[in-house]
Amino acid sequence: MNAETRQLAHRLGYAGLVPFVLGFLLIWLIGDRDLDQHAFVSLALSAYAALVISFLGGIHWGLSFARGLPGRQPLVWGISAMLLGWLGVLMSPYAGLALHGGVLIACYVVDRRVYPQLGASDWLTLRFRLTLGSSLSCFLAAAGS
Repeated sequence: MNAETRQLAHRLGYAGLVPFVLGFLLIWLIGDRDLDQHAFVSLALSAYAALVISFLGGIHWGLSFARGLPGRQPLVWGISAMLLGWLGVLMSPYAGLALHGGVLIACYVVDRRVYPQLGASDWLTLRFRLTLGSSLSCFLAAAGS
């Protein structure tokens, strides 16, 4: 990947934190004053977290296919992450957002183990930073729900 594309990937990754941070801030700012808005923001953040988790699981499918890796583990993990993300959307906000925060951390732990085998270890620093911001946002939002 050339430097320009790598820089774009970093910028887009950090831009992807905006809905997480905005979501948890709105949950805390709205509080119990407007339950309809609180529920809307909680669901929006939960759905966004589930989409990100699905994306992270899908990366394993893509890398597995691109590298021609044998075995089922990347495929099983990709679907497992997606299903956990979906489950979090179905749960009440305080529980679902906490689950999302935990799954985002689990995605990083799996990536930390698998990315070096897939030739993608140079992305782990960015992944750590994005995981820190996204999971912390989910945990803070869960605490405010």
